[in-house]
Amino acid sequence: MIRWFFNSKPNARALGVGGYFKRILAFMLVWIIVYQLWIFLHIVWWIKFNPSTSAFMEDRLAVIQEKNPDAELKYKWVDYPKISNHLKRALVASEDAKFVNHEGFDWEGIEKAYEKNLKKGKLVAGGSTISQQLAKNLFLSSKRTPWRKAEEALITLMLEKMLSKRRILEIYLNVIEWGNGVFGAEAAAKHYFKTSAAGLNRQQAAKLAAMVPNPRFYDDHRNTRYLNRRTATIQARMRFAEVP
Repeated sequence: MIRWFFNSKPNARALGVGGYFKRILAFMLVWIIVYQLWIFLHIVWWIKFNPSTSAFMEDRLAVIQEKNPDAELKYKWVDYPKISNHLKRALVASEDAKFVNHEGFDWEGIEKAYEKNLKKGKLVAGGSTISQQLAKNLFLSSKRTPWRKAEEALITLMLEKMLSKRRILEIYLNVIEWGNGVFGAEAAAKHYFKTSAAGLNRQQAAKLAAMVPNPRFYDDHRNTRYLNRRTATIQARMRFAEVP
């Protein structure tokens, strides 16, 4: 492959700019296919086995360790049955009301978010589903690139095809950021309420769900007027939320 790329085989004809350009494109295509296969194999592995970390967790740990090299994330995996149903309902009510019915994308939600952002003249709403958010958390860095949305969409499709809704929500509940170095439902429950993920009540679950869009801010500002209003709104919607 290397000899072909640099045209170093015996008696090879000299390559022009076009020839090298074609080889670069071919090399990029092979790299993309290998990378997608690497992602796919990870998702297949996670059908039965739990992820120990995520791309976003690794990014945050690197940032935290710049100030304190000995810092560690607050994180502990807990299985789906050991997570309060209140928290499952709160997150679905807050983040993705159509979670159990869509195939990875809420097109109506995306359209509404686009119209709202267009009206405000800035980004004030997103239309990402839980599956899309999980795709970002697991594999993509926080850096915005031109191809990031396309990659997110492809990973979302893989997650939806290979994992059940229950498994997607289980992994999401365990890798989501909930504060400064706080990841997953168990660590969040202990960090904010000194309880376990299984012991969260309705109000606590709704408050954790309300923190999701800006967890590091709410870690330092736990009783803002907006957060309390949002918590009450989510709590009112929770009884309508359908979870797997």
